[in-house]
Amino acid sequence: MKKIFKTIFTKSIGLYINILSYINPTKAIKIAYSLFSEPRDGRLNKEELPSILQEATTETHRLNKDHFQSYIWKGNDTIILLVHGWESNASRWENLIPYLRKSGSTIIAIDGPAHGLSSGKEFNIPQYAAFIDLISKKYPPTYLIGHSLGAKTCLYYQAKYQNPNIEKMVILGSPSDFKVILNNYIKMLSLNTVIYNGLRDHYLNHFKLKLDQFSGKYFASQILLPGLIAHDSQDSVVLFAEAEKIASSWKDSVLIETKGLGHSMHDEVLYSKVAQFLFESK
Repeated sequence: MKKIFKTIFTKSIGLYINILSYINPTKAIKIAYSLFSEPRDGRLNKEELPSILQEATTETHRLNKDHFQSYIWKGNDTIILLVHGWESNASRWENLIPYLRKSGSTIIAIDGPAHGLSSGKEFNIPQYAAFIDLISKKYPPTYLIGHSLGAKTCLYYQAKYQNPNIEKMVILGSPSDFKVILNNYIKMLSLNTVIYNGLRDHYLNHFKLKLDQFSGKYFASQILLPGLIAHDSQDSVVLFAEAEKIASSWKDSVLIETKGLGHSMHDEVLYSKVAQFLFESK
């Protein structure tokens, strides 16, 4: 019953946006973009932080009108930067951090735009990458690890900024083609071509990005450093085929296929392999 109600509610929103697109297309596209880019989960309460984040040193960084939060578990000069995904926050790394701390490394996790304790209502990859760039200038990372849209942000970041300090990257459950994400959204709400074209033009005009080039596969083709790509064969949020696309264009990468982990990718065996990739083959 809940699923039926959710479907009816979702389609009703889509119908409203479609009707509005004939009356006021600018407003309709704005609403559609807001629904697409504004996370509904992943916020944190500063007074009630998860225990793993309470163990860290917190720091707020400012970028233009925005600010974002970082959490630092201090160690040696080797720095690992962790980048979470959609509707999540820095605490999602709680299970991985103990495996990374065994190396003695300094670990830094950040809250993305409109997530955790960071500012804003809108999440977008270019802004998230700008956050990474800012903190990387203060704390140059040796390794970069991302999950889901955070992983795609890592790919975008390294392709655009070409940070020479980063030696290796780990990509978990990353989507590749932005068109797939956008088309799924259009299909879910049954939105018309006016809205689709408006959203496409927004990315082109606002972010200077063509949808065909806004893909993990394209970004990976620009990356020269070694990478570990891990993806679950039963991931229903981001299909395994997306990881295969990324791996096909990333020359110096290894693809690990897991089974039964879903999109979250939390697993002791996988985390051991991540640590092995980063540290044992140095």
